[in-house]
Amino acid sequence: MKHHAFIDSVKYLLAAAVFATASLASAQPTFGNPSPTAGRDTSQKANASADQSLYQAVTYTNVGKKGPAVIVIPGEIKSNNATFIQRFTANNIADFGEIELSSANFTVLERSNLGPLLKEFELAYNLGDPDQARKFLRMGKLKSTKFVVKFDILKTEQVASAQQGFDGRTLGQMAGMLGAFGGGRGAAVGGTAVGSVHSDEATSVWVIGMRYKIINAETTEQVATGYTEEKMELGATSSGALGVHQSQQGGVSLDTMVQRLVQKSVWDIDSKYK
Repeated sequence: MKHHAFIDSVKYLLAAAVFATASLASAQPTFGNPSPTAGRDTSQKANASADQSLYQAVTYTNVGKKGPAVIVIPGEIKSNNATFIQRFTANNIADFGEIELSSANFTVLERSNLGPLLKEFELAYNLGDPDQARKFLRMGKLKSTKFVVKFDILKTEQVASAQQGFDGRTLGQMAGMLGAFGGGRGAAVGGTAVGSVHSDEATSVWVIGMRYKIINAETTEQVATGYTEEKMELGATSSGALGVHQSQQGGVSLDTMVQRLVQKSVWDIDSKYK
């Protein structure tokens, strides 16, 4: 009996070791931080701000239901904002769309299957040419396409800004003048201290708007459309006194804003058009 109990114990320990090894193997990789300020106050503040911009997966309402086959074509960027146009192309936004539609359990067909014909494919749907569109849909996997989806940026504009601050130089000069009229050395030192104090704060708010379109792959007719907006806030603060200075700036990036707008659009599509 003791012999059997010993064997059982060994088997249990081996099983536990295998399970622990498998758990470690399946864990996501982690990476170090080579920054010389890692763990310091500035690092903690910057990372706390950056954490708000990290990708956050969306739990789509009908994710358990398989969606139809779709292909995402690059949409239009109708904004005149130079910063946005420099950062983004319609292909970037279509890439985000493919990721989120796949997460929502749609069958997303590869644009790369069209190869050099992609521009002609886009043109057929943008012009509403069903005959030309059907030519492309006879190609391989594209035969199963039910919908063509596109995401357009219609608005990127700064709608508000505010700033405030304190500059102690004027008060410092006044204190220095009092020192000159009999306040003594203490007043002069106090004037220097007050004069070194400063603080500034500025915030700007942008509104970015996205439209999605769902097009019938066979007829090129528009099946549905929707529009959503999000605010993007950028802020900066700085302050100092007696030679000590600190500043901080941050906000959600344009990349994150576009991805969040795509997520809201796909949530709408998933909820209504599966």
